[in-house]
Amino acid sequence: MSSADANPDAFGGAGPLAGLRVIDLTRVLSGPFCTMTLGDMGAEVIKVEHPTGGDDTRSFAPPYQGDQSAYFLSVNRNKKSLTLNLKDDTAKEVLWQLIETADIIVENFRPGAAKRLGFGYDDVAARRPEMIYATISGFGDTGPEATRPGYDLIVQGESAMMNITGAPDTPPFKMGTSIADLVSGMNLVQGILAALLSRRDSGKGQHVKVSMLEALTSLLTYHAGNYYATGVSSERRGNAHPSIVPYETFKASDGWLNIAVGNDAQWENFCPAIGRLDLKDHELFATIPDRVNNRDQLIPILTDVLQQKSRDDWIAVLSAAGIPCGALRTVAEACENETLKQRGMIWTTDHPTAGKVRSIGNPIEMTDTPFAPPSPAPRLGEHTEAVLGSLLGFSAEKIAALKEQGTI
Repeated sequence: MSSADANPDAFGGAGPLAGLRVIDLTRVLSGPFCTMTLGDMGAEVIKVEHPTGGDDTRSFAPPYQGDQSAYFLSVNRNKKSLTLNLKDDTAKEVLWQLIETADIIVENFRPGAAKRLGFGYDDVAARRPEMIYATISGFGDTGPEATRPGYDLIVQGESAMMNITGAPDTPPFKMGTSIADLVSGMNLVQGILAALLSRRDSGKGQHVKVSMLEALTSLLTYHAGNYYATGVSSERRGNAHPSIVPYETFKASDGWLNIAVGNDAQWENFCPAIGRLDLKDHELFATIPDRVNNRDQLIPILTDVLQQKSRDDWIAVLSAAGIPCGALRTVAEACENETLKQRGMIWTTDHPTAGKVRSIGNPIEMTDTPFAPPSPAPRLGEHTEAVLGSLLGFSAEKIAALKEQGTI
């Protein structure tokens, strides 16, 4: 038995949320990303999984690392795994005992599923009014689409994000990461933290709810503002910005770079840096509105100029002139970024079967309550005996009987 198995409080113990216990009833990505963040911040996260198979992402493979799904490892660090078959009445009673010890419940079942299991918000609040109960749904728990399941791809389309992503002459594109899931998880963390502050004063918990559709649609910001102002929907512009020019991707002689000339002062420095001082005060390009209105004439000129030097040469020249710019990196290059390494953003954990697991760490930096070193994502049921024995006081015989009947 490992030290973590022997002591259910071995994970966490440091960070701003140390001392809080989270019951994690989530799976796949949106909820697990939320609970992983809470675990990063020091909360003790107990992930409840079905005894056979567990979280769906345990089978999202290849790739594997050792015998573990790389996908699962990426969003489940700083958690303990407890297996419970929640269709079993004994397992439900075990969960209620666990809830009595906890501060926060997080779930991302389809609306109504938790209630059917007997663990809806009203059920929990009746027994634990101080509980913070946090939910992610696809389309909310009210309204005409409440019963629709929440899948990232579907929500990306319904939120208009895909319709503004891609080039004008291409079909709509989804974003390269599961942005609906991840933004929903981030929003739920914010809501939970706000509810914790509220509970500190009132002593009462509440139901914190995030809809994936609403979370992603909230990112439309200026796209929505432009529509409400004009009645016209944004169009796909590829890598171009609707209101700033040049603010997009250009091809150098050997690769791609992004250039962001965000104001007229930067424009005045940009033109001599690229050897085109004649453009600086040109009547078609002198101001931001001029450049936006005449982008079709300006961009071909810049495209021709920027193809004449290498990517790194342009980055050096433009950076020296104070122009925001950067290379288009691969995932491999980003994951090996020296800045991230030196700033401690590449976290490494020792997993018993996957070996050394690297992941992108939590980007929040806190000077007074720093996060504890991370623990690896758990094996299925790895902490069942420790949680039931040390936390709930179950005997070895009782735990064995629960295994025998398929409860855990």
